[in-house]
Amino acid sequence: QVHMVESGGGVVQPGGSLRLSCAASRSVLSINAMGWYRQAPGKERELVARSTLGGSTDYTESVKGRFTVSRDYASNTVYLQMNSLKPGDTGVYYCNADISTLYSTYLGLWGQGTLVTVSS
Repeated sequence: QVHMVESGGGVVQPGGSLRLSCAASRSVLSINAMGWYRQAPGKERELVARSTLGGSTDYTESVKGRFTVSRDYASNTVYLQMNSLKPGDTGVYYCNADISTLYSTYLGLWGQGTLVTVSS
């Protein structure tokens, strides 16, 4: 079964940057609407940013001006560029996406998550 795959997490100092990637586990026609979520220790999962197939993006207030979602349409990869990272950005980041294949459409597919730790 198809699912999403996140990568790019790691440990970074405050003020640093990371770029996360999200792609499907197999070849797909497109990634449609998607969202980046994160779950901090002891907290519920929250929506960080979302993106449509057409390129429209929206961000939660705490990351506006620091995070940017972009896409490579040729490879069907979605990125989350995270700049000026703060300790409060620490958490497991997940990709959730609607995807289309030749034979089906799948809604709300999750990846396994990638851990981002912002600490000095």
